[in-house]
Amino acid sequence: MFKRFTKKNEEDVVPTDKLIKIDKPIPELPSTISPPKEKKLTEAEWAMYDEVATHFQDPDLEIPLKEKNNPPDSLAPLNEFEKAWLTRECFIRYLRATKWVVADCIDRIKLTLAWRREFGISNFGEENGDSLTADSVAIENETGKQVVLGYENDARPILYLKPGRQNTATSHRQVKHLVFMLERVIDFMPRGQDSLALLIDFEKYSDVPKAETSKIPPLGVGKEVLHILQTHYPERLGKALLTNIPWLAWTFLKLIHPFIDPLTREKLVFDEPFGKYVPQEELDALYGGRLDFKYKHDVYWPALIKISKAHREHYVQRFQKFGGKIGLSEYDLRGSHEELVYPVRKTHK
Repeated sequence: MFKRFTKKNEEDVVPTDKLIKIDKPIPELPSTISPPKEKKLTEAEWAMYDEVATHFQDPDLEIPLKEKNNPPDSLAPLNEFEKAWLTRECFIRYLRATKWVVADCIDRIKLTLAWRREFGISNFGEENGDSLTADSVAIENETGKQVVLGYENDARPILYLKPGRQNTATSHRQVKHLVFMLERVIDFMPRGQDSLALLIDFEKYSDVPKAETSKIPPLGVGKEVLHILQTHYPERLGKALLTNIPWLAWTFLKLIHPFIDPLTREKLVFDEPFGKYVPQEELDALYGGRLDFKYKHDVYWPALIKISKAHREHYVQRFQKFGGKIGLSEYDLRGSHEELVYPVRKTHK
């Protein structure tokens, strides 16, 4: 069960003359941070990988259009962007999440592909036809309650969640907003890193309408979000740092605790200084960093959309450059090198 910790003081405040004024996302990983080395797979694990990859490389494969309640004829082949999503690392993430049970892994990936179609994110961005658009959720971010900003020590892009800046009543649009922002922080992942960091601050803010600042999501919404994170974004969470946690939030965490996967629980860190996990140059000054960040929706939001779109276009162009094959590596797709580092494995007999 969750245990309440005594909050530790954040690191000393950075002098004003050392601060870096910023109002847009940091577009690239700085040269001072390097992703960790890749974990090697065993021969047995590669054999299971090959089974999964072979299944999805079948040109006759069709996937349901919805996560649940599909009519028998509601199937469609993979589109180009879904093939680009089915990477070497994607298969490995799902295999790890399903404890290397091949049948479970295949079923889970199919379920996610169907969910992505239904949710409107199967085409790598609205520029390619996704129905989940920036405009459809923009109102949810007007107060800066979710921000992609900087990278932590292991090169994970950071998504700040600030419930105390809540500006809207509970609705399914809030879930869509979170998914939209998860997709954007994934756009910022550098070559060699495929997980993200969540920095969650429950501090209340006086400049946000009081009617919404104290709201904790209903249990049903919390369960839906957990289902999405654990089922459709497996192995994506590298670290989640939580601070300024009020008693109401602790109560919510205790209620939702039974639904949290044990592996996810291990990645949760409560009331420790963010500076322990994030370099000062990449951390908001509110938490002891050097980034003097002030959220301005008319500046930040267009910049986020522009930068993330550029990252996606780069990814898709390299997918096409390297043959448009299922099983290409995200390392190659996010990089800028000319030759493949990880050629697609020959899985067909």
